[in-house]
Amino acid sequence: MFEKLAVMEQKYEEISEKLSDPDIVNDNKLYTQLMREFKTMTPIIEKYREYKKAQSSFEEAKELLDGGGLDKDFKEMAQAEFDESREAMENITQELKVLLLPKDPNDDKSVIIEIRGGAGGEEASLFANSLYRMYTMYAETMGWKQEVLSANPTELGGFKEISFSIEGEGAYSRLKYESGVHRVQRVPETESQGRIHTSTVTVAVLVEADEVELEINPTDLKIDYFRASGAGGQHINKTESAVRITYLPTNTVVECQDERSQHKNKDKAMKILRSRIYEAMQEEQDAKIASERKMQVGTGDRSERIRTYNYPQGRLTDHRIGLTIYRLEDILNGNLDEVFDALATADQAAKLANQEA
Repeated sequence: MFEKLAVMEQKYEEISEKLSDPDIVNDNKLYTQLMREFKTMTPIIEKYREYKKAQSSFEEAKELLDGGGLDKDFKEMAQAEFDESREAMENITQELKVLLLPKDPNDDKSVIIEIRGGAGGEEASLFANSLYRMYTMYAETMGWKQEVLSANPTELGGFKEISFSIEGEGAYSRLKYESGVHRVQRVPETESQGRIHTSTVTVAVLVEADEVELEINPTDLKIDYFRASGAGGQHINKTESAVRITYLPTNTVVECQDERSQHKNKDKAMKILRSRIYEAMQEEQDAKIASERKMQVGTGDRSERIRTYNYPQGRLTDHRIGLTIYRLEDILNGNLDEVFDALATADQAAKLANQEA
């Protein structure tokens, strides 16, 4: 590991020099690429330099102790330095192992989240809205931008389904563990006898793929235009502004009718379609290397029940890592860091165990 780090430090210094070269600064594409690489390497190199500093202190203290002839006070000081430096080296080694874990290339990207009501009818649709609110409130605290791409609302204020983008650096790294079945247990307002009902909502988190990453052949697309209609027949369009795009090779269908403009609906539908195709390609890739890369806490399996939200107990339980928190209202208001941190830590621990095995 340390040989690898020494080579990486040399490369880091070379990139640092290149970034001050006027020719490279003027080459926007190359400069952006080098800057991204430099930024990725910085925390690793800073931690490695911290290790080398501790190692130097450790070796100096060891030399003094091995040489002998020290008075009592000086020997105690040297011993303390020896112990502290050794402990620091051990701790930093573990931190470096985590930093050197293969990074998910999508971690810095924006996402598209699709939420669909499952079992439970209107109660599931209402909870789909609660989850939409939770994620968008979290996005707000992170300073990320969100936009609804497609929505199918119900008359009681829920969503049969809703797709929305969250744009911001690191969005995928925080939200990627949310794919799966979310279960809610609560007493519906319409329930006169106070019985607890169980409903489910499915969440899918997709990487937002741009046109550069994924080129779609226009001949592979079938585009239909039709008149939009809202919940209960509201705001029906007289013009054919709604768009349905079918990706013929896989028969993937995306509809969008939220905007009055046909052009805007088409743009939004293409954004969702690109992300769905990109996800399918990734799933195929991941299947080939599943034993190496499969995340132990589970990401992406939409049939997996990942979490329960129990309203009477004010409890959230994440079944993948056995996490239970009794602050349900706080979490539904977008305070998700404790949950996301626990999932990321469990994922890192599982990857480290795999690597060491």
